[in-house]
Amino acid sequence: MILFVSSSGCINDTNEVANEMTDNTEELTGSGDFQVEGTEVMIISANLSYPTYVAAPITEDRKPAIILIHSFRGMEPGYIELIDRFASDGYVVVAPEWQSFETSPSDEVVEQLIRDSVDYARTRSDVNTDLLGLTGFCAGGRYTMLLLPEIKDFNSGVAWYGFPYSGGDENRPFAPADVIEGLDAPMLIIHGTHDQPSNISDIYRYCTELDNAGKYFELKVYQGQPHGFMLEDGQLSQSFEAEDAYWQMVTFFDRTLG
Repeated sequence: MILFVSSSGCINDTNEVANEMTDNTEELTGSGDFQVEGTEVMIISANLSYPTYVAAPITEDRKPAIILIHSFRGMEPGYIELIDRFASDGYVVVAPEWQSFETSPSDEVVEQLIRDSVDYARTRSDVNTDLLGLTGFCAGGRYTMLLLPEIKDFNSGVAWYGFPYSGGDENRPFAPADVIEGLDAPMLIIHGTHDQPSNISDIYRYCTELDNAGKYFELKVYQGQPHGFMLEDGQLSQSFEAEDAYWQMVTFFDRTLG
């Protein structure tokens, strides 16, 4: 059964609540312990309205919130399925479509959108505002590595096949490796050994730098897996590696946000 309801509660870049939520809330069933309510909201950032998919457990308890940053390929159907599943395991998941106005927005634009997404999460009555996490895939993995040290609201983060040394131009002045000293939150890094766009050697180098700086991280490497292995043709993969990687993410957040 699909249940459509109407509600409001978006946030703009001055942290004021705006009534710009669409009426397409769906009651869904995930793989975890909770039924899930999926909704599209509009998050206002720098006077632009970004479509944002939000999935939340149907429960009276306040839950941790996760800001999820999709890959460079956009909000593919597999991400919606993953977000619903994530919510069924007890998390409010907020996933802004950060490419809504530019394919390659500047880091400044994306950072402001993620900050505004945090502000939106804080307006929700079902969110424990003391427990916030960040995760992202591909370009979103890079943003997780880059923004986790910069946005102190986050308690932990999971970076999926990111790019620790990507940066150094006008739109991307810093690479994630440049901001390691600011990292205070624990981070899980998930990667595959056959990742061609982001070579595993860069991940080992980045982890060595994290270790030398005394920063807490965990690394899960999947032998033979390519870049973007959680999705296959835009759909959520059913492979052993994808299932295990999902479990690694959820249990990491359970430990760091529980």
